[in-house]
Amino acid sequence: MNETNPWKTLESQVKYDNNWIKLTEHQVINPSGGNGIYGVVHFKNYAIGILPLDQDYNTWLVGQYRYALDCYSWEIPEGGGPLNEEPIESARRELLEETGMSAKNWLEIQRMHLSNSVSDELSIIYLATDLIQGIAMPEETEQLIVKKVPFEEAYQMVLKGDITDSMSVAAILKAKLMIAEKLI
Repeated sequence: MNETNPWKTLESQVKYDNNWIKLTEHQVINPSGGNGIYGVVHFKNYAIGILPLDQDYNTWLVGQYRYALDCYSWEIPEGGGPLNEEPIESARRELLEETGMSAKNWLEIQRMHLSNSVSDELSIIYLATDLIQGIAMPEETEQLIVKKVPFEEAYQMVLKGDITDSMSVAAILKAKLMIAEKLI
């Protein structure tokens, strides 16, 4: 199997750039030798997700209206983390900001690219345990509902398609496997 890059970039032009993303259009020769274009969204932050889990196997979901999807979404606590900051520090901040919780124990359980056909966004997901409840401090752009649910209910929400956010789906499925294998 050939794992070298079969694409040739002829020219690149930034089409859009803000504090969070940069969209670049590339004029390319594709793997079959034809001319084409390829748009790439570069993310300027990590995507950080946290699955809080208490000793009784309860977790916390965050509900919010997602503008890009034009619908309401239930998710694990998540947000962005600057590329120049340790991802675990971003995870600690996001958990506290969205749920008011801190955790004594942290375990990175998954790294994944969220949509690798068009973006370079890297997601890092943590399991947070030994939780301490405090006061949530959502950002001004967030109107959140936080609910505590049994982990099994969150798992069933994934199976039924009630949770569709990719980081949430991955975190809950990974944790289900870890629980089954008695790793947590």
